[in-house]
Amino acid sequence: MKRGGYLDTRYLQTFREVAKCQSFTRAAEILGYAQSSVTTQIQNLESEFGVSLFERWGKKIRLTHAGEVLLGYSEQLQAVLDEAKANLSEQAHLAGTLSIGTVESLAAFYLPPYLQKFRLEQPRMRIMLAPGICQDLRQGVKEGKFDFAFVLDWLHDQSELTNVVLGEEKLVVVAAPTHPLVKKEKVETHDFAGETWIFTEKGCSYRGMMESVLRETGATVESSFEFGSLEAIKQCVAYDLGIALLPKIAVQEEVKNGTLVILHFSHPDIRVFRQLVYHKKKWMPQALLRFLELLTIETAEPKNAENRKNR
Repeated sequence: MKRGGYLDTRYLQTFREVAKCQSFTRAAEILGYAQSSVTTQIQNLESEFGVSLFERWGKKIRLTHAGEVLLGYSEQLQAVLDEAKANLSEQAHLAGTLSIGTVESLAAFYLPPYLQKFRLEQPRMRIMLAPGICQDLRQGVKEGKFDFAFVLDWLHDQSELTNVVLGEEKLVVVAAPTHPLVKKEKVETHDFAGETWIFTEKGCSYRGMMESVLRETGATVESSFEFGSLEAIKQCVAYDLGIALLPKIAVQEEVKNGTLVILHFSHPDIRVFRQLVYHKKKWMPQALLRFLELLTIETAEPKNAENRKNR
């Protein structure tokens, strides 16, 4: 590639991979290139721009200031190319893939009806669901890993992301029918002192809320379990191994059949909202816009119905 000539975008892909791995060798393995090819491509880029892009840092390499600047431009360029590709693909084939990050409870108990409607309208669209905790899902949206994500979290803004609030999700503390707290007409935070908790994994927003409330009131946790699976948590609670804070939609069936009981507890600092999160710079294809429309229309209908009732 001669100075001032045409820039091969594959070189920028290699550059991004080297920057991510901080290693020419690892980048070559991932891309399937010989290490010498990776070195040559980076040298060509440095020759094209007349700067050094990497410097040695101990056993690894790191970006120079010029490298950091080019990385920003490279990511912007890739986003534009991805947008063009998606747009052309959508126009030509009305098909593609939606990558959705979501917390488990919403994936299992909230999204399926909407996914079904969307699939009937867009049968050629491929939908990929990936589970995770809120902070990881938001980061995944920032990095372009997901087209959008569904989170259960408190309301807060991040400069790079757009949050569409789809409604509040009620959280409940559940216990086995034989648990002593079931008999209390009103459960206060201090009543949880010494109780065994069965928590969702660390990083879960409502787990953090519960732990914070317990700490503030001095209700020490005697012991706890931690599971990444809702089903595992519900089974352990049903066997009276502890109590758990979970979204109400995730335990309705168990409450109905009597294997779990909702305790009479609430706290103003323990509230979460269903939120759809996407990058502010994300190009929104028609399929994505339609999925968002399905969600927001359904969310608004009960409120509209209530307004008509009150008129």
